[in-house]
Amino acid sequence: METPKSQQEKPLPPSLASCRKNKKDDATFLEDLKDHIDEFINASMEEHKTCFKKSMQKMFRMSKVVAERSSATQEVESSLPLRTTVAE
Repeated sequence: METPKSQQEKPLPPSLASCRKNKKDDATFLEDLKDHIDEFINASMEEHKTCFKKSMQKMFRMSKVVAERSSATQEVESSLPLRTTVAE
């Protein structure tokens, strides 16, 4: 069964490529927070979906890298022989 074209994924326009559109480098923390909240409130549902998908993909990529690093370090394991001496 074929899905209609409106339900198929379409390439996203460049304006939806980033979650933050207007981040100012010289803004104070409160100004940046206010701008971020305004962007969030005024974003379309499509922008929210895109940002959520990108965030999840980034998290899974990062967790995969961490898992690969930890498995590589676990392969190298050494142990010293146990010596016991009995004093008489």
